[in-house]
Amino acid sequence: MLKQLTVRNFALVESLDIEFGPGLTVITGESGAGKSILLHALGLVLGARADRTTVRPGASSTEVTAEFHLDGRDEAREYIAERALEDDTEPHHCLVRRVGTAAGRSRAFINGTPVNVSALQALCAPLVDVYAQNQHRSLLERSTQLKLLDDFGVPSDITDTVRVCHADWQAQRSELQELEQRTRSTRERMDLLRYQLDELGVLAVDEGEVEALTQRHKRLSSATDIQFVVGTHAETLDEQLLSQLSRIHADLEDIDDDHSALKAARQHMEAGRIEAEEGLSALRAYFEAVPVDPEALKEVEERLEAIHDAARKHRVSATQLAAHTKEVAAELQSLEVDESRVRELRETCEAREQKYRDAAANLSEARAVAARRFEKAVTSALAELGFGQAALSIEFTPAENERGLETVDFLFTSSPRFPPGLLGAIASGGELARISLAVCVVAAASSDLPCLVLDEADVGIGGTTADVLGRLLRRLAKHTQVICVTHAPQVAALGDAHLRVTKTSTDDTVIEVLDDLERVDELARMLAGQQITSETRAYAQTLLAGGQPS
Repeated sequence: MLKQLTVRNFALVESLDIEFGPGLTVITGESGAGKSILLHALGLVLGARADRTTVRPGASSTEVTAEFHLDGRDEAREYIAERALEDDTEPHHCLVRRVGTAAGRSRAFINGTPVNVSALQALCAPLVDVYAQNQHRSLLERSTQLKLLDDFGVPSDITDTVRVCHADWQAQRSELQELEQRTRSTRERMDLLRYQLDELGVLAVDEGEVEALTQRHKRLSSATDIQFVVGTHAETLDEQLLSQLSRIHADLEDIDDDHSALKAARQHMEAGRIEAEEGLSALRAYFEAVPVDPEALKEVEERLEAIHDAARKHRVSATQLAAHTKEVAAELQSLEVDESRVRELRETCEAREQKYRDAAANLSEARAVAARRFEKAVTSALAELGFGQAALSIEFTPAENERGLETVDFLFTSSPRFPPGLLGAIASGGELARISLAVCVVAAASSDLPCLVLDEADVGIGGTTADVLGRLLRRLAKHTQVICVTHAPQVAALGDAHLRVTKTSTDDTVIEVLDDLERVDELARMLAGQQITSETRAYAQTLLAGGQPS
């Protein structure tokens, strides 16, 4: 319930503090007095767009504060609790504040904590429903229409069963999808590993092969230069050095002297000749081991190129390719796909889906029955409001979610001659307010309705129809708080509380709560304009007396 609205420097309002009670509150006043300002101020605190025009001329900012009582509003209380926005001293109350500046900027607060406008809108949406030109009307939303229908004629255990079955199905479906995704990923990985292993198996790189091939490539690519160097020195060694060493050794042997130095020289010369011969033999063996072989060089280069290409492809070094092949084989060996678990989950998921569809089909049948009763009841209420040939019908559209297998659209036609259409596309502002009233009156006994704010729902009607409208509002107000801006004295007389909007000599808008005597004066003014007579005053007293609960 909206408990209080405080307005500072909003449009033509300098300061307002309005308390609201339960039941029906009516707001009256002369045209141009500023009745709509109250609704605009309320709209601002509910999350409407703020601009410079909302700030009172000469003021730097405007501020609107609304106090709500949240008993029975579990959705709003949960929203506040989840975001740690509660008022610890008064957990059942909520203070919503909006501040706008002359520069066009605005700030929003919930229980003193700064929030963004979307948070304000989310909190206030289930608390207040405004029916006025160009303002949000939740009755036009499919989700609201479906809830009203379900609350009206579908047992809660049926809707609860559908919701639970859908949650179970979706949980199982998510688990299955996750497992199927993991299974696909595993299969894809196994396919890749098999492909890599086949490729690496064809290459068949051995441990140490790259090092050996690299060394051989170096030798083969330098074979011509090596043979030239080795051959040249082998020839020099054979033709010059060995023969010279032999001559030196022979000459030293011919010297007839047993001097120790000469003996040592003879030994070294002999050892040198023997080492030179062995060195020459090793050079000749190396010469033979390094043949110039272009075909062998080509084969080694091609093998190394293939190995390096594979190493780049697998993002390892060439020397690690053999070890990498073993790692790929080991990983492939470790992977497996549990097809039986996938089949088991799929069967469970299908069973839960069928359970949901069976429950949803049961819900659809209950809705079809409830829709006929709802249509009849609302159409009857429309007739009371002066829509003699009008009718409300409900159209089902396929859907699939936690609320069942369909959504609904409320369709309206003013005459059997015309096809029904969506409420928002057919009804004018005043008509929509009265149609909404008829719907709400039918739904009120079974639905938890928000505070309803109606702006001039009585436009274009009068007399008996206006009285019926007022009595429907009174009936509705037994179930939820109703605030109604009205020009009809028959409606105003039925209010539990009466607020009058007037404009001062300085064009300021003020709102005051009327007592019984003041209500008589206001009703007389609404009946006769400025020329109030004893007859109009008497009629006003009659209206007021007839509007009071017996």
